[in-house]
Amino acid sequence: MKHIRNLALLLLVLGSAAAAQEGSGLLPAQFAGWQKVLPSQVSREAAAAEPVHAAVLREFGFTDFEAATYTRGERQLEVRAARFADTTGAYGAFTFYQQPQMQAETIGDQARSNGVRVLFYRGSVLVEAKLDRLTAMSAADLRRLAAALPQPGPNAARAPHLLNYLPAEALDRNSGRYIVGPAGLAAVEAPLPAAVVDFGRNPEVALGSYQTRQGSATLMLIAYPTPQIAAERLRAVAGYRPPAEGTPGDGMAFLAKRTGPLVALVAGEVSPAEAKSLLDQVNYDAEVTWDERVYSARDNIGNLVMGVFTLIGVLLLFTLVVGISFGGLRILAKRFFPDRVFDRSQDVEIIQLNLRD
Repeated sequence: MKHIRNLALLLLVLGSAAAAQEGSGLLPAQFAGWQKVLPSQVSREAAAAEPVHAAVLREFGFTDFEAATYTRGERQLEVRAARFADTTGAYGAFTFYQQPQMQAETIGDQARSNGVRVLFYRGSVLVEAKLDRLTAMSAADLRRLAAALPQPGPNAARAPHLLNYLPAEALDRNSGRYIVGPAGLAAVEAPLPAAVVDFGRNPEVALGSYQTRQGSATLMLIAYPTPQIAAERLRAVAGYRPPAEGTPGDGMAFLAKRTGPLVALVAGEVSPAEAKSLLDQVNYDAEVTWDERVYSARDNIGNLVMGVFTLIGVLLLFTLVVGISFGGLRILAKRFFPDRVFDRSQDVEIIQLNLRD
């Protein structure tokens, strides 16, 4: 009897584990004919998703991870998905993992592909898919997968637009990186250390690589919460001297400026003139958005009813005024111009019926 109870308990535990795997809420059980092979790998540890850059994922707000294999007939598809606290985290991780040789795709919010490997994000979920082979329907299948992922709510934040301030001319393809912490900054070999950026001030960082006539350069943008903080950090950036092989002025540039809450820095093997030309293309443009509904008097049904009755009263008053005016005009015309304007005798014809005959 004891063995039966132990067996029942074991079956209950295994059944609960299988149900947890199937209902993890990150990757769907099926899409476009693809069936998930259970059990899948589920974890809330960033190291399980990315052992090398686990600290970077945690900076982006990593919450959980799932890796699964899908089959459809004899075909196989491997999918790894990481969920973050918001869209900003998924977007930042997407820029961190994109490679220069990847091509843009229309899957999810943004996507890149390199042969059978496809990287995309949808809302707060970043997905890496590895196909066994490419077909004409591969992109359509992955779009179905993106649609089956947990969707962002109506109030979900949009992806950051800091990378939009990177000038497009001479920018290396897929070189834009969005960073929010010191681990990510160290991983991309930025021209400034974390101590100078001061992540205690909650900055956002964007980096892009450029190829000019003289050589390569890195443009680094640091967005601080206020222009005052940016002005303070600009002085720290200006006082920093990178441990480079050359010195600024000997084929090496290290030039910075502030525009609004942005601190822009160009560092690399370019002349100061080219560095200044690149910096001149970075100009902060303040945007004010209002995403709350502004209520007006028309939203009140009582005000609507009162408006209707007011309109009716105005129309009645207008009709009365017009009627009195026309009647008064007729009376005055008959008094001062008798038999000339109204009721002229020559225009009046009386039809008589000779009933006596």
